[in-house]
Amino acid sequence: MEARAVTKWVRRGPQKARKFIDLIRGCTANEARAILEVQSSPAAADVLNCLNSAVANGENNHGMDPDEMIVLTAVVDEGPRMRRLRPRARGRADIQRRPTCHITVVVSDGSAADSD
Repeated sequence: MEARAVTKWVRRGPQKARKFIDLIRGCTANEARAILEVQSSPAAADVLNCLNSAVANGENNHGMDPDEMIVLTAVVDEGPRMRRLRPRARGRADIQRRPTCHITVVVSDGSAADSD
């Protein structure tokens, strides 16, 4: 059985979040939590929030045991960039692009689900 969680519009660059996604992919849920909790980056906290949501979805919606869950898939996709103007000299303006990302975490307990 699989459970997933998607966190959208995270105000971090996707490259910053991908560093932590690569650390937890394939780990058990408890190991992934332990890895992310000791990281000092705010991007790790965003990934941890999505992981906790996926584990809670599996536990509450599918009756999965949280101690047996593994991180099956973890992906960070690029979201839209917010455009902001920054004043420059002589009445000109520069465009600043503020990146966003979408974090997706899929956890599984290893059992095959019955597809109807």
